[in-house]
Amino acid sequence: MEYRPGTGYSLPGRHESFWMATTAQTSHPPLSGDLETDVAVIGGGIVGITTALLLKRAGYMVTVIEADRIARGVTGRTTAKITSLHRLIYAELIDRFGSSQAKQYADANQAAIDTIASFVREYDIPCDFVRKPAYTYAESEEERDLVAAEADAARSLGLPATFVEDVPLPARTYGAVRFSDQAQFHPLRYLLYLASLIPGDGSRIFEKTRALEVQDGGGWCAIRTENGIITSRAVVLATHYPFYDSPGFYFARMEPSRSYVIGARIDEPFPEGMFINADGPVHSWRSQPAEGGELVLVGGMEHRTGEQVDTRRHYRDLEAYARSVYPIRSVDYRWSTQDYITIDGVPYIGPLADGHENVYIATGFRKWGMTNGTAAAMILADMILGRANPWAEVYAPDRFKPAASARRFLVHNIEVAERYIGGVISRPAGDLRDVAPGEGRILMIEGEKTGIFRDHEGRVHAVNPTCSHLGCIVAWNSAEETWDCPCHGSRYDPDGKVIHGPAVRDLKPRGG
Repeated sequence: MEYRPGTGYSLPGRHESFWMATTAQTSHPPLSGDLETDVAVIGGGIVGITTALLLKRAGYMVTVIEADRIARGVTGRTTAKITSLHRLIYAELIDRFGSSQAKQYADANQAAIDTIASFVREYDIPCDFVRKPAYTYAESEEERDLVAAEADAARSLGLPATFVEDVPLPARTYGAVRFSDQAQFHPLRYLLYLASLIPGDGSRIFEKTRALEVQDGGGWCAIRTENGIITSRAVVLATHYPFYDSPGFYFARMEPSRSYVIGARIDEPFPEGMFINADGPVHSWRSQPAEGGELVLVGGMEHRTGEQVDTRRHYRDLEAYARSVYPIRSVDYRWSTQDYITIDGVPYIGPLADGHENVYIATGFRKWGMTNGTAAAMILADMILGRANPWAEVYAPDRFKPAASARRFLVHNIEVAERYIGGVISRPAGDLRDVAPGEGRILMIEGEKTGIFRDHEGRVHAVNPTCSHLGCIVAWNSAEETWDCPCHGSRYDPDGKVIHGPAVRDLKPRGG
């Protein structure tokens, strides 16, 4: 069914992440005034909280600040697979980086699984942690060879990989690479327990505290926030995308990507395992214990953030796909998430750049943030503590391998330029009277480009659609009712308030 604003078209399920719906919201205070700490961590997701806890356990005073509430950003919208099987990546890593660095990536993600398991065991965290196999399955004879090659590549790196003919899904498959002893959990129950261990002995968590600027020099860093200045010896940027990028390095080397999840009930037991297809549009499956019975999480339909498409269609297409595989009794939840993909497919983890050795970054997880994010925390904690880390080389932010990434680098920058320039010079058509309730458009009003959203009560919300980050023109996201930037992934609510960085300033109101 095609969505037409005002026609009564509805989307499936409750518009909320299952993880958020089943955990209480935190209530840490905002920063009030200036303070000094050993390490300041900006961002309260899996990277920030895990890094902070590791450093506190090592005796450091750590301060975590979060623009909203901890664990309610990208980490609160994941599918929460804890696995080193990242679709098809190991044959590609061996080809791009060589076996030694490919093994670093493999070992880091396996170590992350064990670290999460050890935290769950040590603190007896009630987070539905369970070991399960993970599968990347072929959906055609052509993909079968790719999957078999991935199994061989992964096994050569010491990973628990086998090629299997039978995949326990009712969908038509042509074999899979299977990793044994992987895991899944409830990410917010896990992370909020870790966060509860941070405050005390000079360590703190502050919410509703947005970082606006970082200054690095003389062995000390200063973080200017809305509520005061934090001075520290080191800063960890765990903001998903670096809002602070003084060398201009990251803007052009990552692209933002959105994807979608539905939580459905089926009339039969879900098979033992976590599943994702090998190629083409993503189809991801896992189950989750829930009140009233097992919930099946189906994910996919990824696209570049800010694309000029009706994003509501992605939920409908995902539901239709799920129904083509299983008889769906109900769709109870739906949500979307965002991640960044680096030009060579490997996250950036380490010092921000030359001349900024006291500022550390972790970003570009390519939709595999539970293990890569935990590995990032382990790498960054080692660096701050002055210890060597065996996996740091493959993730080093200052790497650039032309053979691996030059073409994607060029294409990405052309796309960004087209969106920036095209957005600036195009003249949007239409009239305010044409904007239906529930619809958003960019119109030319009194000679100025204006972002218009008419809410479901008929009220008009008007903003200047120029992204406050680097000046690209935002696009309306009909599924989430947000303004999304196609260049670097900043997102705003209908009135222009920042809800996702790297932007730190709101959109200006119409006429502002």
